[in-house]
Amino acid sequence: MIYQDPMTALNPVLRIKEQLIETILSHDSKISRIVAYQRALHQLKMVKIPSAEEKINQYPMQLSGGMRQRVVIAMSLLNNPEILIADEPTTALDVTIQAQILDLMRQIQREMRKAIILITHDLGVVAEFCTRVIVMYSGIIVEEGTIEDIFYRPLHPYTIGLLNSLPYMDGDKIKGSLEPIPGSPPSPLQKLAGCPFAPRCKSGMKLCLRHMPDEVGISEFQKVKCFLYYPGVEAGKKKESRMAG
Repeated sequence: MIYQDPMTALNPVLRIKEQLIETILSHDSKISRIVAYQRALHQLKMVKIPSAEEKINQYPMQLSGGMRQRVVIAMSLLNNPEILIADEPTTALDVTIQAQILDLMRQIQREMRKAIILITHDLGVVAEFCTRVIVMYSGIIVEEGTIEDIFYRPLHPYTIGLLNSLPYMDGDKIKGSLEPIPGSPPSPLQKLAGCPFAPRCKSGMKLCLRHMPDEVGISEFQKVKCFLYYPGVEAGKKKESRMAG
């Protein structure tokens, strides 16, 4: 796991080496501290921390935000996991350092053959880094597909709303006006019978408030949970509109 804020993910009163060695020994107590130290130092060098021999003896507060995030990435790799889960790994970093961390993660993915699950609200990072996307709303997967599917052929009204709310640049000016999604997300404690996005959905029907749609396969990779893609629903929607009128 690569956590969002490296300053809170790392223990402020322990040196970097103690935290890395502890991570190794907690998974394999038979390894000696000397071997664990050598592996920790090697991992810091792998994530391109300069003067790793010096940094490994320092406290987290003595490192910059970017260096702390590299330490957290090194810690996540110490026991050779098959999958890395990165929770908003660049949120606390400026744009330049963010790009460096993403490049590092891409290198890890390519050279060490690691699968990475990236959790983020930044659609720009998603477009640059990911190959497949899962869109979630209120803890429920509402759509999934390839990058091309999600950014060029979005289906779920929430996905469409997310993309419409992004600013697009035309030269040095923002093109068009932003389209915010009306309303507010439901409380995580609120139990809803239907689709959680229904109260905010421009295409919502009475059916959406009463029932949660099943997943509909659109293509090999693209799937969506929305009644709009059920066979025959469009005709029912028009009938419902006429009855409401």
